[in-house]
Amino acid sequence: MRDFHQPKRSAVWAQNGMCATSHPLAAQAAVDVLKQGGNAMDAAIAGAVLLGICEPQMTGIGGDCFVLYNRAGEAQIRAVNGSGRAPAAANAADLRAKGLTQVPLYSAEAVTVPGAIDAFCHLNRTEGRLDLGTVLSPAIHYAETGVPVAPRVAFDWAKDAAKLKDAGRQSFLFDGQTPKVGQIFRAPGQAEVLRRIARDGREAFYTGEVADDMLSALNTLGGVHSADDFAEAKATAANPVSGTYNDVDIVEHPPNGQGATAILLLNILKHFDLVGMDPWGAARIHIEAEATKLAYDARNRFITDPDHTSRLEHMLSPETAQQLAALIDTKSVINAPAPLSEAVHKDTVYITVVDRDRMAVSLIYSIYHGFGSGIASEKFGILLQNRGAGFNLTPGHPNELAGGKRPMHTIIPGMLRKNGKVSMPFGVMGGAYQPTGHARFVSNLTDFGLDPQAAMEAPRAFSDGGVLKVERGYSASVLQELTDLGHNVEVPDTPLGGSQAIQIHDNGVLEGASDPRKDGCAIGY
Repeated sequence: MRDFHQPKRSAVWAQNGMCATSHPLAAQAAVDVLKQGGNAMDAAIAGAVLLGICEPQMTGIGGDCFVLYNRAGEAQIRAVNGSGRAPAAANAADLRAKGLTQVPLYSAEAVTVPGAIDAFCHLNRTEGRLDLGTVLSPAIHYAETGVPVAPRVAFDWAKDAAKLKDAGRQSFLFDGQTPKVGQIFRAPGQAEVLRRIARDGREAFYTGEVADDMLSALNTLGGVHSADDFAEAKATAANPVSGTYNDVDIVEHPPNGQGATAILLLNILKHFDLVGMDPWGAARIHIEAEATKLAYDARNRFITDPDHTSRLEHMLSPETAQQLAALIDTKSVINAPAPLSEAVHKDTVYITVVDRDRMAVSLIYSIYHGFGSGIASEKFGILLQNRGAGFNLTPGHPNELAGGKRPMHTIIPGMLRKNGKVSMPFGVMGGAYQPTGHARFVSNLTDFGLDPQAAMEAPRAFSDGGVLKVERGYSASVLQELTDLGHNVEVPDTPLGGSQAIQIHDNGVLEGASDPRKDGCAIGY
């Protein structure tokens, strides 16, 4: 039990259903859908789409999603890949011929076809109980009437707004300025798009006037996207990947997401006595940082479109983890892995819902960098992701940009299973930080016995591009110890990620945890 003298957050407890996410209005909308007779999938979609209005710098209908879920009463965890593909005419050689070594972040070349809407429509049809109009009604309402800008949203908005171009500035700035906390953001164009999707399904988004609006924005800026690229967008079912750590199974979305990186990282950490370390000391941070470098190097080599990922079994094997663990020296640092073509970003939303029948959904949804590509469609104000920046341009690399291909993604939903039952859907936002965040969260739970809320409130560190980013929750002496070991220590202005989780206890009671690094909360009934 937490010390009630300290300014921490209590977990939320309920019996019938619960949502945890990064904005209260989305959490409340999800719970309202549960009360209307919807299941966890209906509620998760309702909340997720609304997050695109509440946190438009983080996500939206121009983005991608990944989903893990179980059906009521089942231990089997299923996966759906709602990530989009590069246009058929995309070619890495064309960009290399221009002298480029990376896909330009804020360009039409970085825009892959948005995949989330097809995934949401598919999941509503195959797994939901309510009609699509009911599920989308909260997002339509708030897109039309507006949402007060929350504190963390305002902070991120101001930091990322410079990337917005032309129609994006018209749709997401207030007389050319970023909003202050409490100002009302409206997106009437998106409201109209959502009404059309509610009436006509995914075709309303991927064909006709809405698709033409997105294509016009992209083709004007040199994009090679076609109407066929949008019309053929399709979410796909996938088999999750999993591993064990202490007494839990950790289940992750397979490539092209980076969930396997979290499993590899935990497999490496198994070879060290973390329990014998100070949970907030330098020794634990050092081991985690070194393991992160090794796991991310494997990620950069192997993870890409699932049709092109060929070394997944090797990446997840115990022998690979053992060999990598042997490279870690407790008294010195390893060089950082070669960077990906992607730049650092921290922009993602996550939502988890559990219903009364104990269907659990773990859903992550993003436009990649803050305000994505910065490109928005003129008529409807649909902000387009820049997930194509996750490709690289190295000839022959598994993750080389090519037409019809999905790039390596940083976003990963997670689930824990214990004693053969789904015990906790969870997610840790924060771009590249996510595998390290998953590993730290699971270690906090199982190595150090923290409850979910304490496990996510605890301070974080992340070895990223040759810099060890350490949150302010660590002491000056810890920072000095890390510096003495050879780490390039930095205290970042922005905290590392955010997280949400719902624990399903053996007696059926739900315990929701929500990260104070974000504006959100857990709500149950």
